[in-house]
Amino acid sequence: MNNYKTKIRTVPDYPAQGIMFRDVTTLMSDPGAFSNAIGDLCRPFENMNISKVAGIDARGFILGGAMALKLGAGFLPLRKPGKLPYKTWSEPYELEYGSDALHMHTDGVSEGENVLLVDDLIATGGTAEAGVKLLRRGKADIVAAAFLVDLPEIGGSRRLRELGIDVMSLVTFTGH
Repeated sequence: MNNYKTKIRTVPDYPAQGIMFRDVTTLMSDPGAFSNAIGDLCRPFENMNISKVAGIDARGFILGGAMALKLGAGFLPLRKPGKLPYKTWSEPYELEYGSDALHMHTDGVSEGENVLLVDDLIATGGTAEAGVKLLRRGKADIVAAAFLVDLPEIGGSRRLRELGIDVMSLVTFTGH
């Protein structure tokens, strides 16, 4: 079993006082750990006919792109405002320390497509919930949401489960 926790740097008081930022770029910079993490994130979904992996801007792009290749699926970017060149749907959300919105091309998914939602970390669940709402607007079947890191005390994974989404992560950290 991989100990991914040791590969993730914790940065205190970033981006705001009291936040313990879990920096997954240190895991991604280790080729062995990164490769193993992609394999472990994909394993539960290998036989689920995933047609698209939807990655949340920006670290979800890194994970989602690699996972899409491994799963033989397409990649769907869920982006911040003003980054997609075609017609989009927008979904606003609140963060632990601010607010933002996600956008998806209106033709990004087709009705009934099996989609896996991916991001590096789930905290409050606001960003992931925005992704779920966009994918549901496109009538996709969301197979699950996968994350490197879950901060369960903050409640995001519970929030997604309350929306009927299965959630998996490789690492959990207690506290902020």
